[in-house]
Parts: sequence; structure tokens; C-alpha cells
Amino acid sequence: MLEATDQERQSIVDYLASQAPNERVDLLQKVYSERLHGVTHDVWDVHTDKERWWVITQPTNLYSQVQFPNMDLALTFHVGLCLRIPRSDRQTLSGLRVEPLLSCWRALQQAHDALGTAHEMEDYQAIGVRCRECLLSLVHSVQDAIEHPASAAELKRSDFLGWADAIADVVLSGSSQKPRRLLLKLSAKAAWDFVNWLTHSRGAHFNDAEAALSATEQALSLFTTACIHHLRGVPDSCPSCGSQRLVPERGAHTSQPEKVFERPVCTACNWTGAPVEVPVDTAPFEHRQPEGECVTMDVPLRGPGPPKPTGHEE
Repeated sequence: MLEATDQERQSIVDYLASQAPNERVDLLQKVYSERLHGVTHDVWDVHTDKERWWVITQPTNLYSQVQFPNMDLALTFHVGLCLRIPRSDRQTLSGLRVEPLLSCWRALQQAHDALGTAHEMEDYQAIGVRCRECLLSLVHSVQDAIEHPASAAELKRSDFLGWADAIADVVLSGSSQKPRRLLLKLSAKAAWDFVNWLTHSRGAHFNDAEAALSATEQALSLFTTACIHHLRGVPDSCPSCGSQRLVPERGAHTSQPEKVFERPVCTACNWTGAPVEVPVDTAPFEHRQPEGECVTMDVPLRGPGPPKPTGHEE
């Protein structure tokens, strides 16, 4: 059995209560943990008064031990399910807690959606334009959120490369951050140069548009992580116990119920950082909902009969 904090245990009990409200948890224990593709999956063995479950995290789901008697089988299925979730549902904008950078991710989502209907050179060039706007949205958003360094005094608002360098110097300052700072700057320049080339390329094709999206997403991800850590005051490790198991905790204060605050919390020792006000994004999200009532098909759909095999004679 692996060690688990009271907060982790409570979160598993609360999750099971939400999924199986008629069951009472009698025993739970963390039995395994594995990190795959940058995501840590914890496996919990949970006994209730009616059933026995595997509860696996990131994202959290539960599996009956009657259907999955083997833990490895349940974990393999869980990881496969995570990888198979459609792109549109894997990371919804409404689930991201990266204010004030949500506009950048919204622009990136629109660029990804446009790729699904792109067929000609002009369509791929348009993807480059969308990626370019996404990168500009990034520096515009960060400019409004951080204290401007002296080096940015002469920069124009849409000087992407100049602002990318200035932002990296602020959010990853100090000699110990030099390799990370260099990565931010190089990713920004590579993405910017490529999307601008794609915008004007007369030989653009699908692979170029896909590469532009990947480069833009990588730059956006790196800058988002660095900027959010800087804005929220998240340390590299817990100052109390040294653990890196830090997670964000969001809520409101009773004296200011209309405001949202966020602070880092260590799940190893329950250390909490200073709460920082979060500028909640109020722009509407686009939710694609099917028209009419949802139904579950009990029989196969009927349609035209299949054609005969080529060369088949009656």
C-alpha cells in the first residue's frame, strides 16, 4: 500500500459518493502509481458495503473489480480510454484555469477546428493566419497581466518576438532559470517564423498547417505554464517539505464573495501558499450540443443493403 494524504483520501471518497451515492466506503487504499506521458495515474482499491472498485485518477474514473479483476487490466483500459477521448472533449476551454490567457487557447481551438475543413492551399494559409493571431493574443494578454520590464519600454504592442523575450525574462528570471528561459524564447521564435512562412507560402499543404498548429501549441503551453506560475506565485517545490506535488486550489473569501482566488497547495504536507485574485474570463464558450433529445439505440440502424463483392454473380 502506498502513502496517501488525508486530502487525497477525502477526494476519492467524495468522488465515489458522486458516482455511487447508495454505497458506503468501508476501506480504501492507494495500491499503485505510474507516470505515463507526463500524467500520474494513481490506482485505489476501494471497498464499499456493496461493491469493490478500482478508482484511477487523472482523469478520475472507477471500474468494477468484477469486470476488471486484474489491476493492470483496469489501468491499461483507463490509459487507453484517456488517449482515445476525442480531441474536442479532451481539454475543454471551460475546464482550463489559465486566466488571463484563455483568449489564446480559444484562438488555438478555432485554428484546430478550421483544420478539419481545410482542403486547399488557401485554407492552409488561413491556418497560418489563425496561428499568428493566437501568438499575438498571447503577448497581448501577458502584457496586460505583468509588470513591464525596462527592456520593453520601446516595444510596439504587437512586436511578438520582442515581447516574447521580455516576458520570458520576467516570468523566468534569474541564472538558475536560464535553460527554461532559452527554451521559451526559442519555441516562440520557431513558431512565429513558421506560421508567418505558412501564411505566405504558395506551396502550403496539410502537413504544414498541422506543423504550424503543433508549434503554436507548444509555444503557448510553455508560456502558459511559466506565466501562470509567475502570476499565481507558485514555487518550484513546497517550501515546507520540498515536495513537488503542488496543485491549485480555487475559492472565494467570505468578505469578498464576488471575487475568485487561487493558491498553491501541497498534497504531501498540506502547505498552502498566499491566495491570488484570479481575473475570471467572462467571454462565452461555444458548446456544440446535438439538436433534439439524446437517445440510445437498442438495434442497429437500418439502411441500404451492402453491395455485392466485386466479380460476384447471382
